[in-house]
Amino acid sequence: MPVFRFPQLASPSFGSNVKLLILVVDDEPDVEILFRQQFRRDLRSGRFAMEFAQSGEAALQHIDDVTGVSIILILSDINMPGMTGLELLPKAKADRPDVPVIMITAYGDAETKHKALAAGAETLLTKPIDFGVLRGEIDARVERAA
Repeated sequence: MPVFRFPQLASPSFGSNVKLLILVVDDEPDVEILFRQQFRRDLRSGRFAMEFAQSGEAALQHIDDVTGVSIILILSDINMPGMTGLELLPKAKADRPDVPVIMITAYGDAETKHKALAAGAETLLTKPIDFGVLRGEIDARVERAA
């Protein structure tokens, strides 16, 4: 089972006052590298922290265990082994109904979008991810939480 790391809120890379957390759920290990690169300035400045879970099960454990921070957004891939993103979505919303979930998929067909939105997703992004659009979604959540 993949291991996730809790936010190290006092670490120099995040600053000591990070209180906003984005949880990214994807079974592909390269996703963490890509996201950390795309949002490196925000992460370094402590604007928000990002944590990564490589399975739906690990994401639910993280949601249950996180303390001292506010999860402002969950980004989840749909196609993962074990619990899929569409199976994770209602469970995450049941645990944290206040946290928006954005689903990510390589297959942006109408049926997948309908299923995700019907299950409570805020929106559906297709791969390759348009990081300009994603940054807009994140900026909106950070502003609301401020």
